[in-house]
Amino acid sequence: MKELMLVCIGSFFGGGARYLVSKAIETCVAVTFPWGTMAVNIVGCFFVGLLSGLSLAGNISPMTKLILVTGFCGGFTTFSTFMNETLLLERDGMLLSAILYTLASLFLGFMAVVAGYYVTKIF
Repeated sequence: MKELMLVCIGSFFGGGARYLVSKAIETCVAVTFPWGTMAVNIVGCFFVGLLSGLSLAGNISPMTKLILVTGFCGGFTTFSTFMNETLLLERDGMLLSAILYTLASLFLGFMAVVAGYYVTKIF
C-alpha cells in the first residue's frame, strides 16, 4: 500500500508539471504543432534515463525510483496525448507533420533517455 501511495503522489505532481510545462510552451509558440507535448515527452525521457542510471549505480533507493520514475515521470510524460495529437494532425490533412512529429518524438525521446543514463556515468 505504501508503494501505491508513493506512485500516486508522484503522479499527482508529474501531471501538474506536465500541464504547466505544456501550457507555457504552447503560449510561447503560436503554431498548431504540439510542441508542448513533444517537449514534455523528451524531458521526461531524459529524467527516466537519469533516474534509472542513478538507481542502477545505487545512488537512489528503490522507493525514490518508484516515486520519481513510475509516479512523477509516469504522470509527466504524455504518450496517449502524443498519439491523439498525431491522429489529429493526420485528420487535419497534415500527414507530413504527423510523420515528422512521430519520428522526431521517438528519436529525440530515445536520445534523451540515453543522455540521461550517461550523465550518471560522468558524475
